Amino acid sequence: MKNKEKDDKPEKIPQVLVIGTSAGGLHALKNLISQLSKDFPLPVLIVRHISPDATGRILLDELNKLETLKCQHAISGKELKPGHLYLAPSDHHLLVGKNQKMLVTKGAHENRSRPAIDPLFRSAAVAFGAGVIGILLTGYLDDGTSGMKAIQKCGGICIVQDPEEAEYPDMPRNALNNVKVDYCLPISEMGTLLSTIIPRNPQKSKPVPDDVLTEAKIAERVLSDLSAVNKLGDQVPFNCPGCGGVLWKVGTDSDLRFRCHTGHAYTAAYLLAEQTSKIEETMWTALRMFEERKNLLTEMARGNKGVGSKSALERAEMSQVHIDRIRAILKSTEMENGDDLPT
Repeated sequence: MKNKEKDDKPEKIPQVLVIGTSAGGLHALKNLISQLSKDFPLPVLIVRHISPDATGRILLDELNKLETLKCQHAISGKELKPGHLYLAPSDHHLLVGKNQKMLVTKGAHENRSRPAIDPLFRSAAVAFGAGVIGILLTGYLDDGTSGMKAIQKCGGICIVQDPEEAEYPDMPRNALNNVKVDYCLPISEMGTLLSTIIPRNPQKSKPVPDDVLTEAKIAERVLSDLSAVNKLGDQVPFNCPGCGGVLWKVGTDSDLRFRCHTGHAYTAAYLLAEQTSKIEETMWTALRMFEERKNLLTEMARGNKGVGSKSALERAEMSQVHIDRIRAILKSTEMENGDDLPT
């Protein structure tokens, strides 16, 4: 009986392909997946940044039309199968958990996204070590860079789309600036590259660094406490835009990231973008309140012909001064910091 149970245990898969993309990802993924054969020997896991109210069906339908891999949304607890493509559902992270089974979670946003690329890359690095191949494609800002570092630390292979051909070059370029990737090439050459490197036996996996393992556990919601985050870095005088808690600085100046103990995580670029968004939201609220104040004071001045009318009118005029200043700030922020707010 024991031998039968042992025989029924699924065989461990030695390699996995993980792909991350954002803006421009539909065209890029179609280009890449069209190069893979029906008998592709690896499972493929994909995170594409997507809004919470989207279904992701458009991408899946387009990929299935290629008639290469069997494409579906990832389901938590399901085993990975070669020749199958698993797409992260909207508003959920996709991770690789124990026994190489998929985890689909509602964990905290990373880099303002759920699904995010870094948690997938990091968890795959922990689960597969040197057997993970990571590909980073077109997109805004720098989600995926930290995940690429985790793959590299665990002995895996890092592939980045040539930024010169990427529709949105931020993500590939940031990875190249911070990670010594194994390959940087156009998407059109990636299929041939994969067919070359996959048959090779993976290098011996490196021990998983403590920081990579800790962040992978946090993403699984296994670990989410002060002592865990304290091991990753030092507290900084910034608040988490996601929950209002204290942030910790993680990594070095070349890989500046921030985490709170509940699991929210940001690169410096994403934190700046989130702060910019909050500032704009606050300024619009202030503008509305000053306009309402001015209108009320103007009505008071019209209805009161006594001594108080002059005071109300003067205060209304001062409110207009504040309104003009706030409008100028909003206009300046839109012009100078527009790049902080990816669409």
